[in-house]
Amino acid sequence: MKLCLTLICAVLLSTEAKTVHKHIAVDLCSDTDQQSLYGLDGEELWYADFEQGIGVLTIPQFADPSSFEEGAYENSVINVEICKQNLAKTIAANNNPAELTDAPQSSLYSKDDVELGSNNTLVCFITGFYPPRIGVWWTKNSINVTGGVSFSRFYPLSDGTFNLISRLSFIPEKGDVYTCTVEHASLDRHLTKTWDVQEALPNVGPIAFCGVGLGVGLIGVIVGIVFLVKGKKCN
Repeated sequence: MKLCLTLICAVLLSTEAKTVHKHIAVDLCSDTDQQSLYGLDGEELWYADFEQGIGVLTIPQFADPSSFEEGAYENSVINVEICKQNLAKTIAANNNPAELTDAPQSSLYSKDDVELGSNNTLVCFITGFYPPRIGVWWTKNSINVTGGVSFSRFYPLSDGTFNLISRLSFIPEKGDVYTCTVEHASLDRHLTKTWDVQEALPNVGPIAFCGVGLGVGLIGVIVGIVFLVKGKKCN
């Protein structure tokens, strides 16, 4: 499956603040997949939900959404169809060329501080890959997990590669081990990151040691003051 990417970048310069902003419009297509989104300065503003047939705003409520209200979704449908046509022509003209690839990197971490028995979220951040076609799956104690798993949309970077975030809702329990595994055309073997509940728990040893040390120090100070007072009385 070959993917075609149409990437439009507009750099805007504010004459007052001398601030440079980057606006991105992306249309992705293949014979089975499609995606369309707009972004600003690395943040997603809007995307087309082709399953629901609507455009979805992802900007804050206080921002001005007027530029995405009229015809944005319809334009995305047209752009993706053009993308598919161009894809077919390009493949035919170049005798189905081999697809260039960039290998992903990944990291795995918890969204919040870990407390046993409390709801939390594991975040698998995958970056720097091309093409934007990737497989991701989770395990808990070597057993595949599908419930509570979600995926972001592909987001483009300035070098033409992509980011993807997968999240897993979970309740940490002592001894549990989680993994996030990535499969991509650029990899000779799967890329797996491991997260251990035990390693993620806060280490109370240094805190307790400092507390004991502080307590002993205070006791020493109090004893010294008592002896000092008694010594003055004796004089």
